[in-house]
Amino acid sequence: MAEVRIELIEKRIGQKTILPPLTLTVQDGEFFVLVGPSGCGKSTLLSLLAGLDQPTAGRILFDGVDVTDLEPRERDVALVFQSYALYPHMTVRENMAFPLTVVPRARRLDRTRIEEEVDRVAGFLGLSALLDRRPRELSGGQRQRVALGRALIRKPRLFLLDEPLSNLDAQLRASMRAELLRLHKELQVTTIYVTHDQTEAMTLGDRLAALNQGRVQQIGRPHDIYAAPANLFVAGFMGYPPMNLLSAELGMDRIQAGPLHLKKPADVPPGDQVQRVTVGLRPEDISVGPANESEDNVGGCGVVRLTEPSGPTLWVTVELQGNNEAITIIGSAKAGFTPKIGNRVAVSAPRATPHLFNTDTGQRLGLH
Repeated sequence: MAEVRIELIEKRIGQKTILPPLTLTVQDGEFFVLVGPSGCGKSTLLSLLAGLDQPTAGRILFDGVDVTDLEPRERDVALVFQSYALYPHMTVRENMAFPLTVVPRARRLDRTRIEEEVDRVAGFLGLSALLDRRPRELSGGQRQRVALGRALIRKPRLFLLDEPLSNLDAQLRASMRAELLRLHKELQVTTIYVTHDQTEAMTLGDRLAALNQGRVQQIGRPHDIYAAPANLFVAGFMGYPPMNLLSAELGMDRIQAGPLHLKKPADVPPGDQVQRVTVGLRPEDISVGPANESEDNVGGCGVVRLTEPSGPTLWVTVELQGNNEAITIIGSAKAGFTPKIGNRVAVSAPRATPHLFNTDTGQRLGLH
């Protein structure tokens, strides 16, 4: 295991900056997730950590030791790629044993020990019955487990995972997420996991770092980031359905977002004049019901533009008319209510916790 410290790491190609100066620390034994959209620098950072690429500036330290200039084989890390990268002419057994056969002779295990290690890891991953098959004879999930096994058999100090589940179907991704968490709990190897899928990030990470254009937007535990996003990017990126982000007026004790009337959060300092802000509302805090209902906190009536069933929840996209402009908002249908596209419905936010952001800077307003 290892503590990983990244100090002002930067990557440029010619005049183009691929990764602006970045600093963060991954704690010993932690499952740390780098999450962000495609092209934000996640995989570039992982390649720098693995030693497959060299930074233009900055340092990488494992347990306080500078490894920036070390070759990949000298860093004692294991990298699992999105594309599995298995040797097609080798069996599962040979693929998994390969990392143990290419080490210097002085440190190489004898054949019996290597076979014992392969059997041990294969049993751990449920691959014992597949050891004599070749990759083409395996399913996507089985190939991914072989790739994990090939990395685990080395007993590395650092485990790097580059979007390893993105090629799998939804059901298999869910089962493999559970498998990864089980492996990490039992092995306690420091793990850095790269993904663009915020659901994976929220599920897997002890902590996560949200990246955008190579810059860290927020670092923290998944729940804390979801509950108090630091800026508009994080607010819109983390969570599905995404947070509703609406132009609003912030008064002394209220927020007016189109036809929605909201209570001002207690952590927002008082002001002496109305100001324009962006208010964020989680879809689960927005209630959609029949248009003829009469209740407190009704924000207004609108027209259903989209419905999206998700298990017991029906997400409803509604177009509301307010202040001479239309706004679109996503909420959840009340129990037993199933609106259709084109229906007129009532939208309310009786329990909503508004998140306020400076529209110009994008930064969160308030104490959190």
